[in-house]
Amino acid sequence: MSNTDTNDREGIGGTAIHTPKTTTVSRRVSMLAALAVVLLGWAIAAANTGIAYAALGMDFIPIAIGVVLCLVFLIALALLHRAWWLAVLSVGPALFVLVGSVQYAPEAALDRRGVHETVVIIKDSADTTGGKNHRYTLLGKDGELDETLEYRGSHPDYRVGDRIEVVYDPEGDVPLEDAAEVDPDGRLGGLVVGVIGWTGMALLAGWRGHV
Repeated sequence: MSNTDTNDREGIGGTAIHTPKTTTVSRRVSMLAALAVVLLGWAIAAANTGIAYAALGMDFIPIAIGVVLCLVFLIALALLHRAWWLAVLSVGPALFVLVGSVQYAPEAALDRRGVHETVVIIKDSADTTGGKNHRYTLLGKDGELDETLEYRGSHPDYRVGDRIEVVYDPEGDVPLEDAAEVDPDGRLGGLVVGVIGWTGMALLAGWRGHV
């Protein structure tokens, strides 16, 4: 008598009757698999945030590693769900996780130890070079700042002559930023939203994969 998929018992007239085996074990395995994928998502968010802290000023490192880790989660979700459509939907939360984990560390560093200064924009590099990459030369109370404020886009919010407040890292690890754009709490909130999205999808994928 096999006990792998069914339990056999003898029915009327000696005919073997096949009854479904209890699904307790398979349910437990499904729950553990879903929990493993949930923990994987949390670990990815925490690990990439830690990498961003360790590589302050080198955003390309956590960006590259974060993209790979997000793909790992997507594949794990697809295997758990046994289909790709839910994994594709997880790209949305993945963007929150990636942006939050990459940007939280430098903005938290600027918020914690950054120096604020009111400056005047005296030059825009795009006025002479053209293109969408703007490097704004800044004039502070002690003269021209060594760092420039960078903006990439067709319609910049800054103009020569504008007076703005910037924050810079006295240790030089994090690039100068517009003080109004430094929002570590917002970056952390986006990261948490992404992790919550991943968690919900992993639980749904575990249930769907089991069913």
